[in-house]
Amino acid sequence: MSTGESTDTGEAGTLRRNLGFRDLVVYGLLFIAPMAPVGVFGTLDAKSHGAVALVYVVATVAMAFTAFSYAQMVRVVPQTGSVFAYARKGLGEGPGFIAGWMAMLDYLLIPAVAYLFSGIAMNSLVPSVSRWVWTAIAVVITTLLNLWGVRAAARVGFAVLAMEIVVLLVFVVSALVEISQNGATRGLLTPFTSDVGFSMSAVLGAVSVAVLSYLGFDAIASFAEEVTGGSAKVARAVLFCLVLAGVLFIAQTYLAAVLEPMSSAQLAADPEAQGTAFYDTVDAAVGGWLHDLVAVSKAIGAAFAALAGQAAAGRLLFAMARERRLPKVLSKTESGVPRPALLLAATVTLVAAVWAARRDDGMDHLVSVVDIGALTAFVLLHASVVGWFAVRKMEGPVIWWRHVLAPVLGAAITIAVIVEATGTAQVVGLIWLAIGLVVLAVQLRRRVSAGG
Repeated sequence: MSTGESTDTGEAGTLRRNLGFRDLVVYGLLFIAPMAPVGVFGTLDAKSHGAVALVYVVATVAMAFTAFSYAQMVRVVPQTGSVFAYARKGLGEGPGFIAGWMAMLDYLLIPAVAYLFSGIAMNSLVPSVSRWVWTAIAVVITTLLNLWGVRAAARVGFAVLAMEIVVLLVFVVSALVEISQNGATRGLLTPFTSDVGFSMSAVLGAVSVAVLSYLGFDAIASFAEEVTGGSAKVARAVLFCLVLAGVLFIAQTYLAAVLEPMSSAQLAADPEAQGTAFYDTVDAAVGGWLHDLVAVSKAIGAAFAALAGQAAAGRLLFAMARERRLPKVLSKTESGVPRPALLLAATVTLVAAVWAARRDDGMDHLVSVVDIGALTAFVLLHASVVGWFAVRKMEGPVIWWRHVLAPVLGAAITIAVIVEATGTAQVVGLIWLAIGLVVLAVQLRRRVSAGG
């Protein structure tokens, strides 16, 4: 099995090492999206009784446990495939396959959601072109960039990420000017203490939604075989990306909350207003020009979030095929790029995104299922840390807080989020898991027959 040492031969099974720390952070932040809370701000504000900034503080801490487990396992297994490779190492072949199988559901569908966001945003700016057409255009453009190579895609992605950060800074500065000149609509501490009465259960209920804003930082680990300088760089990038995203999320939700013209109780009583709450706040406090600027940024940013997700999905398919868990053709590379795997990932996301774009309820169907796969894979990731370090004791003496306490807490938090997921998501997750178990059973039977 290749470890990706070759850089330019392009032979099957090898990836090109040409990514640096900045490139990893760019991919992680692109996948997450610096303004990810925009779409769920109103919902979180209503759920948390106005303590929306506190929600993101708690969510950042909660996701830090998962980031910490990734950082530990990427040093042990510096290979592409992310949680698939980690679970194989820490738990065995069977759990490894299931971890990869569940992560596949997330990696293939999250880009479809992002492409759909882009199509919807562009359709709102150019209504004469159907949103499914915009969605398809976004898939084609970003797929071509991914096929060009991970380094080229990272360069273009850096420019897009810089644009998103600039738009976010424009919002922050405009909001601060508005607060200094005209004062806050709500109390300055209410984003942490609530505007109608603090409730920890309400905050925790909102956290179960907010943690989904962070999904994507883990995609950084998928590029472990394409990084120059060793796996420690990947671990640092995972942790740095999560912390930076948390700071950005807390800052923008704090400012939006203190300028929100409606109380959290009013938002809770008017679900239709929750989806546009952030934009309505920007309109009321700053003006329509910033609304349009944020909308354009979200349209472009969503397409490139999908680019990062598609790249990660391609690496996962490549890694599973290289271990003979998926068809062998997906393990081929050309000039260091896993093009067959990328094309399959692009095809699946294109079909899912265009299907959803042509339906009024398409977004609801996609969003309800995209997260359950990643969350299940996270549970197996935490179990892998315990299995490798504490049970098998492969790295020397056990450090209980690092190798047991942290991953167990991370798994508990993740399971709690799964329990809070919608019934539809849970059913789809169980069906996908059942299919994976059948595939695993068939593979095991074939291996036993071949061995006999």
